[in-house]
Order: sequence, then structure tokens, then C-alpha cells
Amino acid sequence: MTLTDVERRELERRSHSRKGRADDARRAQCILLLADGASWAQIRRQLRCGDTYIARWSRRFAAERLAGLYSRHCGQPASVLTPKLEARILEWTRRGPQDGTTHWSSRRLATRLGISHMMVARVWARHGFKPHRLERYMASDDPDFERKAAEVIGLYLNPPQHAAVFCVDEKTAIQALDRLDPVLPLSPGRAERHGFEYARHGTLSLYAAFDTRTGEVLGRTAERHTSAEFVAFLTDLLAHQRHGHAIHVILDNLAAHKTKLVEAFLEAHPTVRLHFTPTYASWLNQVELWFAKIERDLIARGIFTSQHDLKRKIMRYIRHYNKSMKPVKWKYADPRHRITTTLPVTVH
Repeated sequence: MTLTDVERRELERRSHSRKGRADDARRAQCILLLADGASWAQIRRQLRCGDTYIARWSRRFAAERLAGLYSRHCGQPASVLTPKLEARILEWTRRGPQDGTTHWSSRRLATRLGISHMMVARVWARHGFKPHRLERYMASDDPDFERKAAEVIGLYLNPPQHAAVFCVDEKTAIQALDRLDPVLPLSPGRAERHGFEYARHGTLSLYAAFDTRTGEVLGRTAERHTSAEFVAFLTDLLAHQRHGHAIHVILDNLAAHKTKLVEAFLEAHPTVRLHFTPTYASWLNQVELWFAKIERDLIARGIFTSQHDLKRKIMRYIRHYNKSMKPVKWKYADPRHRITTTLPVTVH
């Protein structure tokens, strides 16, 4: 290492200064020893330092000369949440990561910004940000969406007098699954456990009609999902109603609901009228809420030894449900907004 006369005089001044900082003098002595040809072992013994110390300051002096011998504080993570820092956290959260991942975690974003992960979590909680959650939606492409939606919701909010309104749909391919291993029951500190292996005993389709006035459910199971089965279910539904009273049926746009067989049934029973929901708008059909309930209560964790066992348990569930049936209270979440293709309604 070669020093100019000016650099040597300055380094010697620092190394012998009685008023300067001791660490400045030590760094100056290190550079002077290197310039005088001293080995690293000699410098270690004389200054009582390590190789990392010698390498750091010799590298900085070689790059910046005397200016490189000033110590630099590396800084610490911000501990005070300022409006500027909060805005920066929100901006980075909305921007998303660029490291191949799909969303930020509080710790990864904190590492990227050099702050505490708890600070990120507090900002997210204050503004309702939940990057770990994902919600899906389906926008209807029906050009006549508003008219059809208004017709369906009108039947919920203001049904015709002396008429019954039913929401009808099919829950198809319900599997009769039987566990091969014994079920280990619930115990303190341990959830109920099912074996991984199972046996399949076929599938059934469940036809259900939800009475929007009372909440009563009329159900029927079938091995096949055809237009003939749908017409048979409508026939059962009609048999349970007062003769001559109008029946309004809300259902989706499945092809099995629009066959010639269905048209012939409607011609033979003029009191029955079908109301089709807009395409990709199954959330307008209240029976879907009941299907979600039976899925949670029975089907998801049920054990069925045969198709007959599955049918028996489904019908038993419907009978018990009808003992404490409740209608759905249907209203707009915000009446100031017009209904659109992606604006759902709140159900209580």
C-alpha cells in the first residue's frame, strides 16, 4: 500500500492525537503499518484486532482513501410509524412481490422494507389488508341480467298472493363414501379422525325445492340426472300443493330444465311457471344456501355404506331440518346501488 506525503502526515497526526477518537487512531495505525510493509500477523498482535478488521479498513482506504476511514452507522429498522412509511407499506402491498411469489407475507415485506413485521401487520390490520386471503367471483354475461334478476328478487321480496314460490336445483354426484378404517372419535385436545382410505358405493343426485315463504325443503334422490327425473320431481312438488294455486319455480339454466319433456309438462300444468336465473348467477337461487348447509352438516363428513344408506340419511336430514325450518331473509346490502352483474345481496 503506497501513501502520499499528505496522507501519511494526516494518518500520523490521527494516530498520535490525544484529543481525537481512539478508534480513529487505531484505524490510522492499521493503514500506516500496512504501508510500512507489516504483516497481518504483526498488525493483529500490535493492534489486538482480527483479520476482518484489517481487511475492512484496508479495502475502504483503497477505495476512498482518507474519506473511507470514517465509520458509518449501518442504521436500524424504523421503529416509528410515520405517515410516509405507512404509505410506502401500503404501496408495496398493492404492488405485489417481484420474487416469483404471488402475495406478500408480513415478514417478507418487512424484510424487503427493512422494518419490523409487526409494523407491517398493524398497518394491514388498520386498513383491512389481508394478502393471504383470496376471494373468487363470477360475473354474469347475460345481456338480460337486470330484468331476470329483478324478476327473481321480486318473487322473494313481494311474492304473488295465493301462490307458492320454490327455489329448485339439483346437487349432483353425491358420493356414497365408506371409510375402510375405524373412525377415531373426538377427545380432549384431539379432533375426530377418519382413515385416509375409503370405498365408493356409487353416487346419487339430490333434487330439492326450497319454499321461500316457510323455508320447508322437499327433497328427492335419483340415481340419474336427466330431464325425466327433473319432470318427475316437479310432479311430486305439484302433488304437495293445493290444487289450482299458482306455483313459481326459480331455477338455473341447465339444459335438462329446457327440454321438450319439460315443455310438455308445463303445457299440461299451466299453473306452474319457471323463472330462470341469469347465467352464472347461481347466488340468486336460495336453495344453493341450503345445499351448502347439508354439505357441511352431512355430506362432507358422512359415512355411507351404500347408495340406500346415503338416500336414507339424506331424507332423514331433510325431515329433521323441516322441524325447525326457517326462511331466508333476502335484502340488498346497500340499497343505494343498483343490482349489477357482480353485486351480490346479503343473506341473513
